[in-house]
Amino acid sequence: MDIRQRLGALALAGIGLIVGCTPTVQIATPSEPITINLNVKIEHEILVKVDREIDELLQENSDLF
Repeated sequence: MDIRQRLGALALAGIGLIVGCTPTVQIATPSEPITINLNVKIEHEILVKVDREIDELLQENSDLF
């Protein structure tokens, strides 16, 4: 075999490898439904601090609220 034949054979082999190794992507749906379990505990604490002056104003003007 001369060099041209060897290069041709190598080129064909390279093309064959490239074509044979093309990646494939498959998308399949699961056979069972997806279940998401969330255990969430929500706690909140509201603190209201009223200064004495504001408290006195509210008591004096109790008819506003």
